[in-house]
Amino acid sequence: MHRSIGLYLPAALLSTLLPTFGQTSFKPEIPRVWDDQEMRQAELPLAARIPVHHVSSEYYYQIPVRPNLKTYPIYGPGREPKGYWEWLLQQDPAPAFDPSSLQTKEDWIKAGELVFEAPHDFNPFDDPFTDVRNPKWYEYTGIKLDRNGVLPFYRYVIRRKGIVEVNFDSCAECHTRLMPDGRVLKGAQGNIPFGRVFAYRLANDKTIDQKSPAQHVSSVFYGAPWIQPDPTAPLSQKSIADFVAHLSTVPEGVNVRQGTSVFFPPQIPDLIGIEDRLYLDHTGLQQHRSIADLMRYDAINNFIEEVTDYNGFRPLTLSEELPAAKSLQRESDLELYALALFLYSLKPPPNPNHFDELAAQGEKVFDREGCSACHTPPFYTNNMLTPATGFQIPEEDRKKYRILDVRVGTDPFLAMKTRRGTGYYKIPSLKGLWYRGPFEHNGSIATLEDWFDTARLDDAYVPTGYRGYGAATRAVKGHEFGLRLPADQKRALIAFLKTL
Repeated sequence: MHRSIGLYLPAALLSTLLPTFGQTSFKPEIPRVWDDQEMRQAELPLAARIPVHHVSSEYYYQIPVRPNLKTYPIYGPGREPKGYWEWLLQQDPAPAFDPSSLQTKEDWIKAGELVFEAPHDFNPFDDPFTDVRNPKWYEYTGIKLDRNGVLPFYRYVIRRKGIVEVNFDSCAECHTRLMPDGRVLKGAQGNIPFGRVFAYRLANDKTIDQKSPAQHVSSVFYGAPWIQPDPTAPLSQKSIADFVAHLSTVPEGVNVRQGTSVFFPPQIPDLIGIEDRLYLDHTGLQQHRSIADLMRYDAINNFIEEVTDYNGFRPLTLSEELPAAKSLQRESDLELYALALFLYSLKPPPNPNHFDELAAQGEKVFDREGCSACHTPPFYTNNMLTPATGFQIPEEDRKKYRILDVRVGTDPFLAMKTRRGTGYYKIPSLKGLWYRGPFEHNGSIATLEDWFDTARLDDAYVPTGYRGYGAATRAVKGHEFGLRLPADQKRALIAFLKTL
């Protein structure tokens, strides 16, 4: 949320103005993020069981640390305070926070929030957000402002005095949710209209050859040449215009993130409560055994994943070639630790759905139907993995990972045909369902009521969330538990789920 006191004062000075009564000194032991042995164990093998090798710790720690830069709110057209833009143009680059000033755990958490908002990239091709002062951008994308007129997903950043840029690829970009009343939930399943934002960029950037095949746009992000037939092959004959048309159909809460698929983009996960999750990503790609693993996850995904060796293929170079370490950037171990503390500190917002008589009836249905076997209280997940259709569980996996040998029949594409595919899906938590959506790992379903509608199993069904590539209708199969309940019991069950 916008805090007006932060507009004109550096974060380090702000920290000296905040009361510290009752706060105790905090001296953390910061784990070493890129430990070669730990990196070999952190991630699950891919479904194809090809060799995957992260860069060495020697290489990783040669990568320059990303500048620790202060960021500023972005106001929508007509909402900027008088003189704000002119004031921004006069600002010198400044650090977001002074690491030496972090004395208490609260200080570290506040620093982690600034890391959460920090930019990760300034690549002009990747950056579709340079029109944030253009009303046509808002009209095209449908992106909304918070109750203060601030764009909640992005921030301005200054690397050189007189030049104001938009931060890109911050954690906040995906994991910020704007509620209907204008409140902002940090760490929640984001609801920026990524598809339309990227479509706007591709449609309006005159430097992009509009006749070139869309394969050129996606190979770095989605390439997985060990999977045959090539799941990105349909893009090879598509123009940028075709790509734009498809991206425009991707709903809020779904993101065509790297390592997944243009055709089956995943739902953005909710990070609130992440401390209690044992696997990260929908496919359980990385174990979460400690705070160090969460730090590693962030390090890998911004953007060390793109220089990872997938059986001789590196997405960034499209070959075995490893780019020079100095051409990349990373966050320091200190910043990753602060970020992890911030994520662990996140709490759900007050739930407006009270546990009434109907919800109490729904809890009885939940218990009677055996829902708690997979969605076990108090976290409402048993923190296990389930195999996707077509995947045979290797015996060594049963000894290493928490596997429930039950197949629920959801679409296996993400788990089997992407470079994040492990052959498994993690069993998600049901906590916070009331403020989340769309649902299912591909975000195919808009509401809980739609999820319990048997019509979704029919091939003639029109998904209420993500519809799919080039299809007006498709079945949303899998997880048929609860679909055959009488209507009154469904209502009660849904009422209970909305209280979690």
